[in-house]
Amino acid sequence: MRVFILLLFVTSSVFAQPLPQTFTSSKSPSDAGFSGDRLNRLDTWLQGLIDQNIAPNAVTFVAHRGKIVHYKAFGYSNLEKKTPLKRDDMYRIASQTKAITTTTLMTLFEEEKFLLDDPISKYIPAFKNPKVLVRYDKKDPVGGSYDTRPAKGEITIRQLLSHNAGIPYEHPLDQRPEFSVPFFNSTKADKLEDVINKLAKRPLLRDPGQTDSTGVGFTYGLNTDIIGRLVEILSGKPLDVAMRERVLEPLGMTDTYFYLPASKASRLVELYSKANMDKPLTLHTNEAYRNSATSGAKTYFSGGAGLISTVEDYAKLCQMLLNGGTFNNKRILGRKTIDMMVRNQIGTADVWDRKDKFGLGFELITENSHYGDQASLGSFTWGGMYCSEFTIDPKEELIMLIFTNVQPYAYYGDFVKKFRIAVYQALE
Repeated sequence: MRVFILLLFVTSSVFAQPLPQTFTSSKSPSDAGFSGDRLNRLDTWLQGLIDQNIAPNAVTFVAHRGKIVHYKAFGYSNLEKKTPLKRDDMYRIASQTKAITTTTLMTLFEEEKFLLDDPISKYIPAFKNPKVLVRYDKKDPVGGSYDTRPAKGEITIRQLLSHNAGIPYEHPLDQRPEFSVPFFNSTKADKLEDVINKLAKRPLLRDPGQTDSTGVGFTYGLNTDIIGRLVEILSGKPLDVAMRERVLEPLGMTDTYFYLPASKASRLVELYSKANMDKPLTLHTNEAYRNSATSGAKTYFSGGAGLISTVEDYAKLCQMLLNGGTFNNKRILGRKTIDMMVRNQIGTADVWDRKDKFGLGFELITENSHYGDQASLGSFTWGGMYCSEFTIDPKEELIMLIFTNVQPYAYYGDFVKKFRIAVYQALE
């Protein structure tokens, strides 16, 4: 009996450990459950990328049970000026915006503002009676004719959150004036309401919620921008305000913005391109991609791709999700809501060729994953088109983030996957 009581006490003590509400620096890698010698491989690899002109910079953030294992900056925020990168420099996080927008919406879900299977047209009438593209003039997609048919059902909020609504980024007709909308950002005086109402008129590429005979049902696109507009409607506030009040400020994410204040603009890293491995890094030629966070009208809030952040700021969101909804002694979401968000929502469809699934806002690593490598079953992840990514591993109580800003980037897949491999191989 004494042994049983002692075992019960020890077991209870283990499970009673408080969830980390702040990040703490580990005394050494071994103090956080990592091999220091093996972790050095990560430093060697990243510095090699800088030295070989494969990457302009990289910043990492790895935390195990809330203890910081690796938080370092490599390379230059500006190659021409040889400005050394600092850990708190700011990055365009593109589609990593989606997790923040999704989290903001789910706070409204917990306030009983909507149901996941509500049609989006209930809140945005422009989406009523959607149509599916059947045929278009491939020789003249801008001015030629096209045919549509009625969709087999309405678009639901669940389908938008899981990219299963038939709404892409690149659309055969997206250059036609009646369908042309900003994808990721805008320096023009665009407003989210106007853009989403225009997007609603664009025909879908497949029926909402349907998976075709080849297993394709995941259509990655402007879905989360629609979710951003839904946040505005349900909260009665602009997306940037609702996001800040409901997620950013409670978590202490003080360096995350759609548009940077003048006092922080100098911390934004430069944006480069490297379309081929045999070509050098060059300054990106798209002025909106480079400068929309610091110039232009600053009126458009892209819930799918518009945010600027730091790696430590974003790590706070990741730790909150890992903790089951709390961080900074603030509860953002209930743990059962997060459990639901990381359940498969796309049925037999897969995320591209990765053999993974998608939940409400995240890619879910499966046992058949061709992307997750050593990541535990049940881990979840996503990245941004400028080359940044986070992975959250609940089994190992581990978060991993790496940021750079290169687009297009021939080394993108290697960059994010080899980072994750280097972290896992050092885990004791």
